[in-house]
Amino acid sequence: MGTWVAFQLSPWPSVLAIRWVFDRGAAEASDALRKHLPTGVTEQRGLRYDAADPDAWLDVYFPPKVQGSAQRLTTVVWVHGGGFVSGRREDVANYLHILAARGFVVVNVDYSIAPGATWPTPTRQLNAALGYLQQHAGALNIDASRIVLAGDSAGAQIAAETANAITSPAHAGRVGVSPTLQPRQLAGVLLFCGPYDTELVQWDSPFAGFMRTVLWAYTGRKDFREDPRLDTFSVVRHVTPAFPPAFISAGNADPLEPHSRALADALRAQGVHVDALFFAKDYTPVLAHEYQFNLDTDAGRKAMDRSVAFLEGLERSAVEHP
Repeated sequence: MGTWVAFQLSPWPSVLAIRWVFDRGAAEASDALRKHLPTGVTEQRGLRYDAADPDAWLDVYFPPKVQGSAQRLTTVVWVHGGGFVSGRREDVANYLHILAARGFVVVNVDYSIAPGATWPTPTRQLNAALGYLQQHAGALNIDASRIVLAGDSAGAQIAAETANAITSPAHAGRVGVSPTLQPRQLAGVLLFCGPYDTELVQWDSPFAGFMRTVLWAYTGRKDFREDPRLDTFSVVRHVTPAFPPAFISAGNADPLEPHSRALADALRAQGVHVDALFFAKDYTPVLAHEYQFNLDTDAGRKAMDRSVAFLEGLERSAVEHP
């Protein structure tokens, strides 16, 4: 009875269980990437982007022979996943080293997780990190006119919400941020497997229990479905024609895949350029949530190559239309 009461009064018991599962899965995915790690990538680790915030840390990865040079490169600012209740930047470090080796500065941002921090704390933290990166662009080989926000799972929602705030003053007001980037500086977004509209959650599905815990923890309200802030959280409902070009992907067995398809459709309806990578329902092997991190599969390698091609396209566009 005491256990049942604990689960009813607080999201913490369920969150701790989720963290254990997610942390174990993230460690396994990271270990599997070790054999793909490139040589020559350098890094600066443990940079504090907000001195007043104990969770405000980031790492920066540089392609070979770039760190310390005068080069300034397109910079991918990546936000890790974890259902808003777990995860740390170390989880995606190996993957981002591989991406950096393809010719980009890559920034790996940490943020506060729920229930200790609620919406929209991570978005405000990412906004602060972008301000820090601008201030130190020269020392970090960053081309501040070509910033790409990126993320996986919960991190994709945070990245998309921040992109919307940067490009839409109305949305910035809803979230309560004063953007540190100008819209012209935001070249694009890379979004994998994110949740973008709470109305798309099937509340009678096996996945619903997880979403109930996550949204309870992230909003701070057990009755989160009555929380008007969920409308702002649901990025799909607020995109504008000013949203940057987007690469969007999810696996065919990911319960969040409908969210990615909905975001792609909403952006196209606004006239935004979208490069989407989706898979047929009968594609095998089935591709679960966060499929892109498995570079031992054709789909994972394709996601990496398509991401790089998208980023290179942004660079060409910047040269052709400065």
